[in-house]
Amino acid sequence: MSAAANRPAVKGPSAGRRATGRRTTDRRAGRSPAFGRPSSLGRLAKAVVLTLCCAVVVVPFAGILATSLADRAEITRAGGFVLVPHGVHLAAYRAVLSGGVVTRALVISLLVTAVGTALSLAATALLAYGLSRTDSVGHRPLLMVVLFAVLFGPGIIPSYLVVKQFGLLDSYWSLILPVMVNAFNVVVVRAFFMELPAELLDAARIDGAGDWTVLWRVVLPLSRAVLAVIGLFYAVGYWNSFFNALLYLNDTSKWPLQLVLRTYVVNNTSLGVDQVGASGSSLPPQTAIQMAILVISLVPVLVVYPFVQRHFGKGVLTGAVKG
Repeated sequence: MSAAANRPAVKGPSAGRRATGRRTTDRRAGRSPAFGRPSSLGRLAKAVVLTLCCAVVVVPFAGILATSLADRAEITRAGGFVLVPHGVHLAAYRAVLSGGVVTRALVISLLVTAVGTALSLAATALLAYGLSRTDSVGHRPLLMVVLFAVLFGPGIIPSYLVVKQFGLLDSYWSLILPVMVNAFNVVVVRAFFMELPAELLDAARIDGAGDWTVLWRVVLPLSRAVLAVIGLFYAVGYWNSFFNALLYLNDTSKWPLQLVLRTYVVNNTSLGVDQVGASGSSLPPQTAIQMAILVISLVPVLVVYPFVQRHFGKGVLTGAVKG
């Protein structure tokens, strides 16, 4: 056997180009070169898993909506939970939205969420902008206080004593002021502000802009993505909060919607004609009324989320480790 037969084959430039071409094709196809093309069985397994996950989310919500639109006979025949209603009956929604406990609680929740979100965004943006300027007065000690608040939260009893000391019991401000600033959100917004080009801020100052003008005319317009995401976090927190109302509100006429939801749905307390505000001596089934309250509590978040969802990719990844 000749020596040429035992000599290892040498790859030429064309072989390298072919390998590079395959890697480029793999990247364009959206998969790593280390992994092969997914098999039919793998794709089928992924489809089954995603379908099950969607069903776990969609089926209960569809059942809640269907039960709220069903009549008494259909709810009784289905055993209390209807998946597919045979007709659309809005008696439960007319009953809970005609006045009374639910309507008042809905208005209170909307006002608390709107005012609380606006104040929280303003306070978070101001504090984060001050902490993002390393030459500001008290920058380091205040930053340590914020980071300490991220790691250690106050207990229930100290929070209650502070609210009581300031005379906020049975006040709507007790639902806003104790949770107005979230330390983690401040850290996220601060990281976004620090990533803004320093040259842009310096150019604004050269043109004669002060700190307030720079914040209002330059920083905030460039931070719409992160502010939209943080605003959604604050709004969902205010809207879903019931524990603070349970602690600080003794007057039932000031209850927000989530506390009414907990009382009449979770605790299965029946609603009377005088509490609902409906006219007449008869009411829709209690199950339909409870499901209608639950749907009403979900609708605002479902309406707002699509308008903010496009900002999530940029807002949530703010401050992440870049690869």
